[in-house]
Amino acid sequence: MNILVTGGSGFIGSNFIRYVLQTESDVTLVNLDALTYAGASETTIDVEEGFGVRYRFVRGDITDTGLVEQLLQTETFDGVLNFAAESHVDRSITDPSTFVRTNVVGTSVLLEAARKFHGPRFLQVSTDEVYGSLGPKGQFTEKTALDPSSPYSASKAGADHLVLAAHRTFGQNVVITRCSNNYGPYQHPEKLIPLMIIKALHDQPLPIYGNGLNIRDWIHVTDHCRGIWTVFRQGQSGEVYNLGGNAEKANLTVVCAILRALGKPQSLISFVNDRPGHDQRYAIDYARVTAELNWLPEKNFASGLAETVRWYQSNEAWWRPIIEQKTYERSY
Repeated sequence: MNILVTGGSGFIGSNFIRYVLQTESDVTLVNLDALTYAGASETTIDVEEGFGVRYRFVRGDITDTGLVEQLLQTETFDGVLNFAAESHVDRSITDPSTFVRTNVVGTSVLLEAARKFHGPRFLQVSTDEVYGSLGPKGQFTEKTALDPSSPYSASKAGADHLVLAAHRTFGQNVVITRCSNNYGPYQHPEKLIPLMIIKALHDQPLPIYGNGLNIRDWIHVTDHCRGIWTVFRQGQSGEVYNLGGNAEKANLTVVCAILRALGKPQSLISFVNDRPGHDQRYAIDYARVTAELNWLPEKNFASGLAETVRWYQSNEAWWRPIIEQKTYERSY
């Protein structure tokens, strides 16, 4: 089986590549990535060294129609899995057009090329943020109406609509996964958990939006990658599958756990003005993927977070160049 992964040098994409190549001996994989600030070639050095001819990197942008069509025309793929995305809400507020270009236009380019050449199965990696914000009760299901709150989530919702429209209009073989917040190794330092770990290591203030009581469901990136592969292999075409971690936590709770793991005082926490359109709560109902495809999250949040803290402590050589670019100053 030959797979095209877009955005494979980013956080989730690179972890997915490792997972598939380690668990599926008959899979070869091409990674198409533009290597923007969120994706670095250093992230997949171990993959290049460990898997040889089973892995190949192509540098390019998913909005480049000529490049994407050439790639899909000259090589036969059994699947296209689209991880490539602009993904940080704060950045989308200051620069919405970049998110529209990558997340909407890029998805459209990939869909059309896949439809035009050989018709591989197309999996869109989406997010629970397309559903909007929840109150204190309830969970998002696949039937929940889309109600995005930020330019980021709106761009992802638009891409999801394009994917489903490709199935309904052209009969294209597509599936969508919508996942809760990921954590684990190789996550960019602008995201909550690595940002707070790195700042705590330097005894710097840990900026938290509002009162810190915004709630997210957390899933370890390895569980997410297993879920994506399961949906790609077994999911019904034209359908959406939610993937969750069954670990709802307030942002403040997560930050306090990080401080405890590092032996740092809670006095490092600094509350800042809330961001515009900040969703209060996300919670994923993943009953469908469990009932139909027999997938469940396996990683306990407490142990997974402890492993993640240790990873960032041990891998400064990976994240140090990123923070020196000063691209990670964000609050949560």
